[in-house]
Amino acid sequence: MTASDEKFTRQTLLAVTPLTPSLFTLRTTRDAGFRFRAGQFARLGVTKADGSTVWRAYSVVSSPHDEFLEFFSIVVPDGEFTSELSRLREGDTLLVEKQATGFLTLDRFVDGRDLWMLSTGTGVAPFLSILQDFEVWERFERVILVYSVREAGELAYQELIAELMSRDYLAEYADKFLFIPIVTREEHPGALHGRITQLIENGELEQAAGLPLTPEHSRLMLCGNPQMIDDTRKLLKQRDLNLSLSRRPGQVAVENYW
Repeated sequence: MTASDEKFTRQTLLAVTPLTPSLFTLRTTRDAGFRFRAGQFARLGVTKADGSTVWRAYSVVSSPHDEFLEFFSIVVPDGEFTSELSRLREGDTLLVEKQATGFLTLDRFVDGRDLWMLSTGTGVAPFLSILQDFEVWERFERVILVYSVREAGELAYQELIAELMSRDYLAEYADKFLFIPIVTREEHPGALHGRITQLIENGELEQAAGLPLTPEHSRLMLCGNPQMIDDTRKLLKQRDLNLSLSRRPGQVAVENYW
């Protein structure tokens, strides 16, 4: 089998950056032919000592116009894939499937005024990619990133989020963006305290955003813990905010590849 016949390319790790004992980022080279839409994920492969390859899906953090690929990972204790992944160092090889996939992209919505991106943990990754692309700023009047973690030290990519709207190509959209951090296990200055579902139920999330959640204007993307996604979907459905399907456009899009 030639390289062109294979479903993946071999990319070189440019950086491995630990954020906490259980969170790290990976940056790799990008094959010239690799294409993806902001919000999609790629399957990454790690070759083990016995020669076998383990694959997992990871949302792309970097934007479609970056010359590199970046991914955000948690170390799963005794996890077959992340144990191997976390041992990789700069210069090592990572396999990347040639075909990106996933449906957490803006074309899930046919209309809408306010885009809410609700994430937990590493589920913030696809939203960081979307925020670095032009399309979201052209389509929506307000863009709200909600990022929930257990402890404040797990709030990753704070520098990127803080400087995002000062970038030359996005500066004109700065007044459209709102970042709402949430910390569930401790009080933290500047962050809401509680689970996303609780904050929707008690109205704190809408109050923090200064915007109501309505079927007419709100479009929501959910990514992260499967339980959060299930619970939030049920809660939103009670408010007539329904999953967007190809045959029936709605207000909610989800990604769950756990």
